[in-house]
Amino acid sequence: MNRRRFLSLAAAFACAPHLAQAATWRGRALGAEVSVQLSGPKPEVTTALQEIPALLAKIEDMFSLYRDHSLINQLNTAGHLTDTPQLFCDLVDHADTAHRQTNGLFDPTIQPLWQALATGQDTVPAQSQIGWDRVIRSGKNIRLAPGQALSFNGIAQGFATDLVADHLSARGFTRALINMGEHRALGGPYRLDLQDPTFGGLGGQSLSGAAMATSSPGALQLGARHHILAPDGRAPLWSTVSITAPSAAQADALSTAAVFMTLGQLQDLQKSAGLLRLSLIDRSGNLRMISG
Repeated sequence: MNRRRFLSLAAAFACAPHLAQAATWRGRALGAEVSVQLSGPKPEVTTALQEIPALLAKIEDMFSLYRDHSLINQLNTAGHLTDTPQLFCDLVDHADTAHRQTNGLFDPTIQPLWQALATGQDTVPAQSQIGWDRVIRSGKNIRLAPGQALSFNGIAQGFATDLVADHLSARGFTRALINMGEHRALGGPYRLDLQDPTFGGLGGQSLSGAAMATSSPGALQLGARHHILAPDGRAPLWSTVSITAPSAAQADALSTAAVFMTLGQLQDLQKSAGLLRLSLIDRSGNLRMISG
């Protein structure tokens, strides 16, 4: 999982004198660099940051395509899962919501097409296997249609970001910034700089108590196509889309699909999905904002 994001971070903690520590943990998960910046009393901060690697390892064991025995690879190999863990079911629910909110443009069954493009194979058979509506779920049982495979590349990092944020919030922390390619803030404000792979820096945005995710199709080529793929093969309409939303999973999934949506569709999406802000960079480098 290696979606390139062009959202660089410029954030600083303004710690009150009674706070003993503002510390940062850094690592990798789901193909992304991870940083967790946390403020609070020193013993609690130290303990909470020490818990992050185990939490991320649990997430990778479920959703990483690069772990041979991950749950998603088991599903893709066998074509079905029974008694699926609740955490996996929760992500499937988020994906299903994003699929409906984008009229099918967010579709985790894109994986065979990605694989065909990455290996130079014929894409026609892979294209015919796409279709989230063909995935059957009954309770905790999930079954794919023949030839299908899933990728949660466009949502798993955001989902994991939310899990870390919720873990810290449950421990009583009120000021933290989690960055897994997607950002989620407890408290704030934090300053994030929006950048485009073609046009460079295009201003900063403030993030407080919310999440932000950014997708740039031109950040990486997959054969002759951009690395963000539409299920119907359409080309991206935007150079970069950044979405600020209540959750990182929502921002991640919707920014993935939003690069294929017209301005009118994005305006409708902002209202129907309750998004806080959309920052759109068009193919000429112009910046446009949509907010509630």
